Amino acid sequence: MHLHAPGDDLVRVRGARDHNLRDVDVDLPRGAVVAFTGVSGSGKSSLAFGTIYAEAQRRYLESVAPYARRLIQQVAAPHVDAVTGVPPAVALQQNRSGSSSRSTVGTVTTLSNSLRMLLSRAGDYPAGAPRLDSDAFSPNTAVGACPRCHGVGTEFSVTEESVVPDPSLSIRDGAIAAWPRAWQGKNFRDVLATLGHDVDVPWRDLPRADRDWILFTDEKPVVTVHPVREAHRIQRPYQGTWTSVRDHVMHTFATTGSSSTKERLRGFLQATPCPACGGRRLRPEALAVTFAGHDVVELAGLPVRRLVEALGGADVPADGPAHVIVRDLLARAAAVVDLGLGYLALDRTVPTLSTGELQRLRLATQLRSGLFGVVYVLDEPSAGLHPADTVALLDVLAGLRDAGNSVLVVEHDMAVVRSADWLIDVGPGAGTAGGRVLHSGPVAGLQDVAESVTREFLAPGFRPGLRTPARTPTGWLGLTGVSSHTVRDLDVDLPLGVFTAVSGVSGAGKSTLAGIVADVVTDHLGSEEPDESDEPDESDETDGPTGERPVVRGATGLEGVTRLVRVDQRPIGRTPRSNLATYTGLFDAVRETFAREPEARRRRWTASRFSFNVAAGRCPTCKGEGALSVELLFLPGTWSPCPDCHGTRYAPETLEITHRGLTVADVLALTVDEACTALDDLPVALRGLNALRDIGLGYLRLGQPATELSGGEAQRIKLATELQRTSVAGTLYLLDEPTTGLHPTDVERLLRLLHGLVDAGSTVVVVEHDAAVLLGADWLVDLGPGGGEDGGRVVAQGTPADVLAAGVGATAHHLRTIG
Repeated sequence: MHLHAPGDDLVRVRGARDHNLRDVDVDLPRGAVVAFTGVSGSGKSSLAFGTIYAEAQRRYLESVAPYARRLIQQVAAPHVDAVTGVPPAVALQQNRSGSSSRSTVGTVTTLSNSLRMLLSRAGDYPAGAPRLDSDAFSPNTAVGACPRCHGVGTEFSVTEESVVPDPSLSIRDGAIAAWPRAWQGKNFRDVLATLGHDVDVPWRDLPRADRDWILFTDEKPVVTVHPVREAHRIQRPYQGTWTSVRDHVMHTFATTGSSSTKERLRGFLQATPCPACGGRRLRPEALAVTFAGHDVVELAGLPVRRLVEALGGADVPADGPAHVIVRDLLARAAAVVDLGLGYLALDRTVPTLSTGELQRLRLATQLRSGLFGVVYVLDEPSAGLHPADTVALLDVLAGLRDAGNSVLVVEHDMAVVRSADWLIDVGPGAGTAGGRVLHSGPVAGLQDVAESVTREFLAPGFRPGLRTPARTPTGWLGLTGVSSHTVRDLDVDLPLGVFTAVSGVSGAGKSTLAGIVADVVTDHLGSEEPDESDEPDESDETDGPTGERPVVRGATGLEGVTRLVRVDQRPIGRTPRSNLATYTGLFDAVRETFAREPEARRRRWTASRFSFNVAAGRCPTCKGEGALSVELLFLPGTWSPCPDCHGTRYAPETLEITHRGLTVADVLALTVDEACTALDDLPVALRGLNALRDIGLGYLRLGQPATELSGGEAQRIKLATELQRTSVAGTLYLLDEPTTGLHPTDVERLLRLLHGLVDAGSTVVVVEHDAAVLLGADWLVDLGPGGGEDGGRVVAQGTPADVLAAGVGATAHHLRTIG
């Protein structure tokens, strides 16, 4: 325990009213690790991030020149009477904002900079070669990038097979699949016909010379097109320009601002390693320089722990320039290894990382920053971390504290909470049932607060229950020869008709295995499930540095799966116009109900009138946004409530229609819990509302923008949407760490729902670290024994009782020692 004496070493909050906080007053010590606990939606993040961090940042920015503030991502000013004693703050949240597809582990941790400096100053150069600047070892600079592929490492090309998948079709019937589907595609066809090409014979019957010209010519002839007259439309002649299929695809792919168009065209491009650099992205001069027998690409491709071994074993003169650089590199890399991320390589791209991995990488960077007197505010740093690695995380948090900083941690992992110096428990419930500080003091003092739902999980000797007896599988899904990333030639059997948890240390291959199972089942079913998100799947953005594709030698038992539902943590929408009500579909029932009101029928309004995305019903001033963008000179743009609709998003006439005394805007302002009562006359809507409440999301507002939801909340919304559907026996549910962001009380609620799916004849497979889930499963598959190249194997499998009895692996050790 490391407590500072009371007095001036306190952060004092008075009258905090952000979100559901109820005029909160609380004191907490500086120079301590302070844990914030409470059920999901209780207000703990509003207190830690929305109040304390926001006020610290606001004060700091007052000292920054106005023109420089626009370069800093700012949070909204908190609704609070006073916050005193708060130093400058650094927030480490679970997001990947500001990270591009070229961001890597090396760039996030700044290890890449040090590695390039090492090669520049102390590398072994070929005889007579000039010394290169450090920028020459980066593919993201003009002096370093391969001139042919511009540092991408890949060349995209168009082939006949990629753009004409079915040569039995004629051009008129759509043989050239890469053409646009709208007018432009018809234009290309008509230009070809005008040039004398037969657009009605099968593609394969066209002469080879004609096919090559259509696909690859550099010519751009202009012809007068006389389009065929269509009913009710006047078709005038026009000048049409021919562009080859290759040029159209390549130009559009390079210039389009539409992610959907880019993704569609990507399917018509064949990717091959750049012939100049062999996919290594750098100029030959840089690749010729080595250190410890490796060039910069080879060093960046090593797992960090192996990089440490390679650099630590190098013969470096104590008085040379390499000594200082290597010493700094090893210290920075050690912080990454200590946080359980030694399996990652520096060239691993950020989009392939989980948000938990990314947050810990940023934390590792802060360890070397040398800051003093700073408040670090962390959002569940244990997310995605195996309990075996939690000890290292606790050491890191203590190290930041001992260096003279304050550490505020929003956490659900009780091991992290127990180790804190101070505990602030917020609740007792979520939404309007929360927003109060139930306890602020030493962790042990929470046992005296009967109102706290966190109390029992911190009680001495608490241990999650073991599920006995385990269910008997109805069949087995067997995979043989599975290879992808860290998983190498793995054979695994997953039971059907039961609840299975896949465990293992970070980087052991759990998510990789789940993804392969999804791919195999999808191929078997013959059709892919509708994408649950309008966001691109960042985890699929790359197949790793080598571009390898998953390999599965064989699969059995697939006939036991009739449907696949994969529930991940991708956002449910990318704009504030997407919200809880629209995503779940319950808003359709609400709008139809308003359209059936007598006054709406008299006005002949349909359900679309009550959508803020339709011009007829929305506020004309803000166009349904509810707010107006205000551009300020030298300051970041801000949003101000619409002066006409005052944030309701609707035109005044639309709000004249009410149902049970509520306007459609009033309905969107309801929480799920409130809507269960207010809309209990709408069976269709009520089914979805009850599913949301049952999964612990009763505190969310129906109109809550998708951009304000956490990844865990997004995943549970998807699961609730699925729960309101009719159960289908034989369904396989795949979930990736569904307990992220969940209080232990909410975990128990989630488990009851998932077990209910199994009781209805489904199979549930979850990737998890949470002990309550692992002990409450019917079957455990533990991967490892380590992460990265040391993982990808089955360490133990069987019922939780069998795995505990065997005592093999980090997971079994953890489950035997908790409590």
